[in-house]
Amino acid sequence: MVAALHLAALAVLLSWEYGPFAITLSVLAWIFINCLFLLVLPRPGVSAALALALVVLLIVMSRFKFDILQLSLTFLDFLIVDRDTFSFLLSVFPRLRTQLIVALVLAIPLLWLIWRADPFRIGRRLALAVLAATTLFMSVLSVAVPEQPWEPFQGVNHISNLARSGVVAVSRLTSTGWIEADAAAGGLTPRAHAAGRPALPPGEDCDTSVKRPHIIMLLDESSFDVTAAPGVKVPEGYTDFFKSIDGIQRTMIAEATGGPTWYTEFNVLSGMSARSFGDLKFYVTRITAGRVARGLPQALKRCGYKTFSLYPTYGNFLGARSFQKGTGVGHFIDMADMGVSEDMQPDKFYFDQALKVFAGQQPSPSPIFMFVYLTANHFPWTSVYRPDLTPDWTPPGNTAEIDEYIRRQRMTAKDYRDFTARLARDYPDQSFMVLRFGDHQPAISQKMIEPGIDRKVLAQRLMDADPRYFSTYYALDGINFSPPDLSSALETLDAAYLPIVIQDAAGVPLDPSFAEQKKIMLRCKGRFYACKGGAEARRFNRLLIDAGLVRGL
Repeated sequence: MVAALHLAALAVLLSWEYGPFAITLSVLAWIFINCLFLLVLPRPGVSAALALALVVLLIVMSRFKFDILQLSLTFLDFLIVDRDTFSFLLSVFPRLRTQLIVALVLAIPLLWLIWRADPFRIGRRLALAVLAATTLFMSVLSVAVPEQPWEPFQGVNHISNLARSGVVAVSRLTSTGWIEADAAAGGLTPRAHAAGRPALPPGEDCDTSVKRPHIIMLLDESSFDVTAAPGVKVPEGYTDFFKSIDGIQRTMIAEATGGPTWYTEFNVLSGMSARSFGDLKFYVTRITAGRVARGLPQALKRCGYKTFSLYPTYGNFLGARSFQKGTGVGHFIDMADMGVSEDMQPDKFYFDQALKVFAGQQPSPSPIFMFVYLTANHFPWTSVYRPDLTPDWTPPGNTAEIDEYIRRQRMTAKDYRDFTARLARDYPDQSFMVLRFGDHQPAISQKMIEPGIDRKVLAQRLMDADPRYFSTYYALDGINFSPPDLSSALETLDAAYLPIVIQDAAGVPLDPSFAEQKKIMLRCKGRFYACKGGAEARRFNRLLIDAGLVRGL
């Protein structure tokens, strides 16, 4: 029976692990898990059964996570597990709670039978010695063959990648902590700050009696100007959509490409860099949920704004609700609140939701800030999404995938024109400022920008944050409003500076933290984390920590 359990585990591992290194590491992980159980229950049969159940559960969870996020399970999923994690699982699988209870009821008598039938005993000293040896071997292998950043995105080697990620995470946390930050800010030691010398000068009160425009920030999913790629054909007037009210086309440098929207969500709401979290940045919104008390919504609230976020999926996804409320979002409206069960809707749906929220706040003496997500241009582009919305569409003549991508951009452009026309018509006596931006390039851009490029060369370009693959757009529009100050709207700008652009363009005075960050923006000519090898971002992070705006990191 014991041998059968171990053979079953080996069969499971061989089904999901590829390559001698991954198989070796996963077998060591299997031994490690068995020894952990043997320390508590010194019967090899029961330990093997529990270990097998755990390995299967980990693989199932990893596959589920990969289907949602295109990333397999890592050590950090357990290190920063929170209520939102379980809440999201139950939102996606409402019957999961019942299934777990049934599985537990069936497992208990089975484990009891194995316990009664198992004649063997393993001493705890032996189990501890083998545990220490396997830990050492796994660490040596993980250091000798470091995990490459792209490996967790392959959907294979679930157990070996999980084991190796533990070594990476522990190494990172012991060397730099959760976030990169200088030991002192502004030349002051932590003792000086403790003695009462403030990290930031006190901010002046914001005059809430001044009439300011409503602000709408639109996250345009996966959107960038495809004419940046050679040979791509576009319809007439295509590039006009990317221009601002002053006719200038501006570039935003994102910190992600091909997928993670929440990196840019973190940038534009907190004004901080996700790259400051190094290998941990994939979890940036979960790590910072409830720990970052500074951001664009917070700055606008001090000037009398009511703050809203229209979020296109469940609010417990990657701790989004907790993170956004920490940055100052007062009203968080997720997919469930909007009454839909699918997170991909035509952009008109989200524009209508924004109009509905705005109408519900009228009449109101307070200006409104609203963060709206658009999703029509989400991958994949291998199928035609809602062809009924573009009956007069004529493909420009690229590959079917690229033409579908451009068609969806045209859908967004039309829905946006209709939305702004509605605002101008329905609220002629009120002013609006809109800032829209592409959150990252689509995954297909990697086949467009340098056609035929070697995959290893491409991987290195992405690792080096080559701007060609991280450039999207940002644009400012006014409805019954002309921005008084566009000096912050540089032609090329890192995403973390968008909060400064919005506040200056709307005539909102900057608080001390954003005033300090604007100095960095001008000094570094629109670059943030990349400026001086990360030195400016590290200094600024320490400033926020010492000011109490970032806690517990």
